[in-house]
Amino acid sequence: MGGIGKTALAVEAAHRACAEGWFPGGTLFVDLRGYSGNPVTADQAVLALLDALGVQGSDLPPTATQQYDSYRALLAGRRERTLLILDNVSEPTQFLGLLPGTDRHRVLITTRDRPDAIPVRLIDLEPLDPDEAVALVTRALQDADEHDERTAQEPDAVHALVSLCGHLPLALHIAAAMLRRRRLRDIASLVTEIQKAGDPTAVLDHGSRGTDQYGRSLALRPVLAASYRRLPSDQARLLRLLALVPGADTSTEAVAALTALNVDAALELLEDLAAASLVTAVPTARDMRWRLHDLVRAFGVSVVREDADFHEEGETARERLLTFYWQWANAADDRLRWLPGKPPPERFADRAQALAWLDAERAGLVAAASWAHVERYADMATRLALCLAEYLDWRRYFDDKITITRAAQEAAHHAGESHSEAGAWNNLGLALLAVDRVEEAIDAHTRARDMFHALEDTPYEASAWNHLGAALQEAGRLEESIDAHRRARDMSHAVGNHLREADAWGNLGVALRKMGRAQDAIDAHSRARDMSQAAGDRLGEAHSWHHLGSAFRDAGRTEEAIDAYGEALAIRWEFEDWYVAASTLVKLALTYGSTHRSADARACWLQAADALNRADAPALAARARSEAENLE
Repeated sequence: MGGIGKTALAVEAAHRACAEGWFPGGTLFVDLRGYSGNPVTADQAVLALLDALGVQGSDLPPTATQQYDSYRALLAGRRERTLLILDNVSEPTQFLGLLPGTDRHRVLITTRDRPDAIPVRLIDLEPLDPDEAVALVTRALQDADEHDERTAQEPDAVHALVSLCGHLPLALHIAAAMLRRRRLRDIASLVTEIQKAGDPTAVLDHGSRGTDQYGRSLALRPVLAASYRRLPSDQARLLRLLALVPGADTSTEAVAALTALNVDAALELLEDLAAASLVTAVPTARDMRWRLHDLVRAFGVSVVREDADFHEEGETARERLLTFYWQWANAADDRLRWLPGKPPPERFADRAQALAWLDAERAGLVAAASWAHVERYADMATRLALCLAEYLDWRRYFDDKITITRAAQEAAHHAGESHSEAGAWNNLGLALLAVDRVEEAIDAHTRARDMFHALEDTPYEASAWNHLGAALQEAGRLEESIDAHRRARDMSHAVGNHLREADAWGNLGVALRKMGRAQDAIDAHSRARDMSQAAGDRLGEAHSWHHLGSAFRDAGRTEEAIDAYGEALAIRWEFEDWYVAASTLVKLALTYGSTHRSADARACWLQAADALNRADAPALAARARSEAENLE
């Protein structure tokens, strides 16, 4: 893309190659200005090359054909190998006539477009990695003032700055130039300025002055605008809309929904933008995804913002994308909640497929659900947030869940959608409890319970009572917790909701065990297990077996506890529920340890460490490995 450092790399490569003696004939360099308003043609360039080769004045052939013939003849007769650098090419017609026609010499071409129709070796350049970007800024500052230690003194600020610059060399050079002028100010001040503006290109271009070592203006937007202006209208539209998509990368299907195109048409346009170095293809095991550089995204957003027609086009596109996300997320949620005996969901063959789709789209889904605060998107975004709750619990993305459920709750409240608001309060309470914000969770579930009661929605009120009971447990208010779970159990039984009744029995059992009533807990967990089995709820059954094992252990019935944990573990392995499988393995390891079966306990700790690594919990995995090592 523009600003990636193509010219700098080509020139540096030429200097090093000449220093090694590879090109005793020297180097010829032509800037073809392919992305300016007045690009150099091959006919113009050949005159400059002939001049550099000593053909001038009356020696210059009168016609273009003769000039090309003379140019090629000179190169063919040149015994010493020469390097030709053709910089900033936008069209093959600019360079095809300038190729030497002999394999003795070498040619380097820099371009923003992939000349796929021509058999040339292509070297794609990506932005610098973070450490390289920091090194570039550090060197740029210290070359001007060897005593400038700001990057060493502000490591967090300089990493934030290079991230805001998208690790793009041109942006980094502009930022470094601004810091040199602001030599009495810290790096953090520039970071804050860019963050407040929300558009790095606006701040950097406003603060940029002068030219680079090639005589070109240090400015970002003109570089990006030049690439944008060259696009056909359909590609330009796609780029503008793609800039509005949340998340780091996007699937082809999502782009098709965004643009109201079929998948094949969207794919063809995306490939065209990739050839123009304005999007990057990101192959994955599941499909092809597409990524915009952050500065290209910021530029695209500014183009949409500055034109009323483009703005409305963008808002309509975001509605289409949000509808697409909701339809697929809802189908994935149906698959995650599916039980045998019910009609199978249409879109996903199994849980693994549903989870894979949700994992790939998570960043976009969470960002889109956060659009609930915008009135135009509030209804659909709120529904999206509600149907992501099960998935975010499963993957333990509790911060994401707090973000979207709070947005959904506020949007539903403003819209007067009481049922959606109550559901959002319930989900928010679960997420808060998972991150130990217990009192806030109690408040959220209380609000949900009261709203569902006012709506006379007994099944959902029962669910809110059940979740409130779990939060009260964590607060140590066990008598209140037991009362809440009994209410949930009885209300669910009255409406014939056996799944929620089983869940209430299970939570009641946990509260009873914490009260020291082990036998009552065993009875409650046995009821929950039997009801889950009857309903075909394998995950609910695993949950019941796990807690039944703990109740058996408290009652001193060790072998029964081991058997119960084993039943829970088998189901959790089946569902690849790694985090909760690890919790069962920990309980099993402790139970083996209490009976001095060290080898079995060690094996469980090691399996727990493996499961926790799969669940992306490395600190807990390390602790489990440490426990295993202590048993050696």
